[in-house]
This record gives sequence, structure tokens and C-alpha cells, in this order.
Amino acid sequence: MFNLAPVSLWMEDYSGLKQLFDQWRADGVTDLLAFLQEDPQRLQRCSQSYKVVQVNQYTLDLFKAADQQTLQSRLHEVFRGDMLDSIVAELLALWEGQQGFETRSVNYALDGRRLDVQVRARVLPGYEDSWSRVLVSLEDVTTEVRGTEQLQRSERYTRDLFEHSPVSLWVEDFSEVKRLLDEVRTRGIRDFRTFLKVHPEFVTRCMQEIRVIDVNRRTLEMFGASGKPELLQTLSRVFRGEMYESFAEQLQDLWEGKLVQQREVVNYALSGDVLHIHLEFAVMSSHAENWGLVLLSLVDITARKKAEAYLEYLGKHDVLTQLRNRAFYMEELNRLSRKGPWPLSVIAIDMNGLKTVNDEHGHAAGDAMLRRVGEVLAKAVDAPACAARIGGDEFMVLLPATDERGAQAMQERILSLLELNNQFYPGHTIQVSMGSACAQEGAFMEAVVHRADQEMYAQKSRFYQAREQDRRSDAA
Repeated sequence: MFNLAPVSLWMEDYSGLKQLFDQWRADGVTDLLAFLQEDPQRLQRCSQSYKVVQVNQYTLDLFKAADQQTLQSRLHEVFRGDMLDSIVAELLALWEGQQGFETRSVNYALDGRRLDVQVRARVLPGYEDSWSRVLVSLEDVTTEVRGTEQLQRSERYTRDLFEHSPVSLWVEDFSEVKRLLDEVRTRGIRDFRTFLKVHPEFVTRCMQEIRVIDVNRRTLEMFGASGKPELLQTLSRVFRGEMYESFAEQLQDLWEGKLVQQREVVNYALSGDVLHIHLEFAVMSSHAENWGLVLLSLVDITARKKAEAYLEYLGKHDVLTQLRNRAFYMEELNRLSRKGPWPLSVIAIDMNGLKTVNDEHGHAAGDAMLRRVGEVLAKAVDAPACAARIGGDEFMVLLPATDERGAQAMQERILSLLELNNQFYPGHTIQVSMGSACAQEGAFMEAVVHRADQEMYAQKSRFYQAREQDRRSDAA
């Protein structure tokens, strides 16, 4: 039976180990583990004290030995390397008086293969005092260990990918959200969008039922959290404001069966800063029935949004004066000429004497005066009216739903604010010429703008004529 057993069996003599233990006890050793750790050679002495009495055929086959004599003569090849670390547990069990032990260890076949083995040993009855007969069984668990190690490596690899991803990753449980949606269906609701408008509290409830399972490091960095507990305890500061509207759209998509989604949303860092986010949402296919595992990736597009907003600003604004530019003015003029509201008035404005300032004091001085005109017009003109710089020193004001009297009042307001501006800024006094015209529905706007220009040029001509007369009087 010993020789035919379908498991590796070893009959061994541990009497040398018992004698070694007795000697150490007599020397006053009480803590075997600490004693072995003081000198690695002591562990080696324990291993060398074992004697193999007999092994069965399964053992010879497992360790690729031709016969027992060959195996015994080459035991140093079988018991080596990290095997010594694994025998500490069995030594401690025997030291503490146990008559057997079970442990995992490492052996090596004679062809060099590493064998992971499950070791079970028992001192045979009648030999408890000498340990001269110990039956040891070895079960080859190499395949199991390799599989476990591969699984652990895979788990570590997946965890590393998650933790060190350059984008924010969230693992969430939406199972309660699905349950709530299913409840709504069972009530016979078909128009879910209308349902959400009538019951906005349903959106809030669904948000509260989302369970965050995990987040990665990039998430903590993005939202300015010191750790996962802080972030998870302050989610109400992250998801608020505009997030409710985007989450309502997300619920609508889920209602329609869209388990993979992407959209742009707004979140908030714990510092209160606005974060523009590109969100990708996916219910894992393995949990499509209950939505118990959902992966969200969040990419911070705040910088891109700011750049887009700035480019849009540049496309519609004059950089120097901060007023609207010519492109916006033309677009707005065309829009108002089609849709009103009527009457529509326009004011043409031109600075007097800018060229002289540029020639005598440089363009920096001229630019400063242009900026001051921008300040005046920005203060004087309120929406829906708009002021625009359409050329070097040329400005236009569009006044929807404003008649001639309203246009005249606006000119007076501009002149009043310009006078205050001249008092505030020392140095060059700013003077402008203005002309206005009013159009009713159906009017040809180019002709209306031309009338305003003509009135402005007439006023400018009078200004220069008066200045020339003053200069001649001073000379006389």
C-alpha cells in the first residue's frame, strides 16, 4: 500500500532533529524562531538532521529519480533554495510539542524543475518519544500555485492600470438606480422625460443611490482630495449645480437602454474651482442585468474649454478696447435688420485728433486713448444694445427698440461719461464726433448706417473748422 499509493510518501527519521532540539532546550533556548533568525546556519542544521528511510514509487516518478538510492544521494538538489524558509513553520510546530504539521513548501525535481508541494507529516504512533518514524506526504500543487500567482499578477497589473491611469477613473454601483427606474416602468410610465420634469426630486434620489466603490489616484489629484475617505464623504460638493441637468440626461439615456454614454459635464473640485469634464460611462457587460458594476472615466477639459472660450472671445471682441469687434457688429446688424426689434437706431462715433497724438506722442499714447473710449462706451451702453470698434478710431453703437430720442439720449450719456473720463485721466483730452440715424422695419440698413456716418462726418468737419479758426485767432 505504501509503494502503490497515488501520492508521494516519505518515511523519515526525525530523531536527529529531536536530539538537536533537546540540546538547544538544555542550553536555555525558549524562543526557537528568534534563535533560528540569529544564525541562518542553525536552520541548515535542522534540515540536514532529517534522514529518509523509504520513499514510494510515486515519489521517484515525481522527482525524476531512477531509484531511492539516487534520490537519497542527491537530496541536496531536492531540498535547497527557498525550501529552507518554508520549513520554519514545521519546525515551530514540532518544537511546541505537536505530533504533526501541514504546510506549503518548495522542492526541486532532479531535472531542475521547481515543485510547489503541500506537505503533511505525522509522527507515527509508538515513536512519539524518539521521532524516528515520521510519515510525510507530498502533494504536487505546482499547477494550483502557478495559477494563483498568475491570477495575482493579473490582479496587480489591473490594479496598477487603474491606480496609475492618467485619467480619473470611478468604479460605481448603479444597481439601486436600475431598481428605481424599473419601479417607474412598472407604474406604467412611458414618457420618462416628462416624468423627470414633473418629479425633479427623482433625479436627486437617483444620485443619492449611486454607490462609489473605488476611485484612482488621478481622481484624488483632479478634485484636490487628500485621500479616498475625504472625497467620498464630500461628494455633494463635487456633484452640484449644472450636474443635476446632465445627470437627468444620463438617466434618460439609461431609460432608453444606452449603457455606454459620453458627454461633457461640470463638476467642482473641493476647493470650489469649476471643472469641465469629458465623461465616459459604461455599464460592464458582466453586470448588464443589474448595473452593479459601472466604470466612469473623467478627463479634465477645463483648459481646453478656457481656450475655446478665449478664442470665441477673440472672435467677437476687440482686444485693445474690450468692446465687440467689426465681425460681431456686422453679424449683429444683419440679425437685427431681419428680426428687429424696431425701431433700430445706430450711432457712428469717430475720435477727433487721434492721428496727431500718434504722430506727436507715439502709438502707445494713441492706444491708451482708444482704451479710454472703450471704457466709456462699455459703461454707457447696456445690453441688449452693443458698442463695437469697427476700425482704427471708428466705433458703432447698435440700439434695438430705440427711436431718435433714445439715440440722442445715448449720445448725451456718452458725452457726459467722456467728460468725467477726461477729468479722471490727466494728459490728452479725448473728443469725439457722433452721428445717429433711426430705421423702421423694412428699411435698407446700409443707407441708415450711411446717414449716421454722414452726420458724424459733418460734426467732425465742424470740429476741425472751429479748431482752425481758434488757431488763427491765437496767431493774430
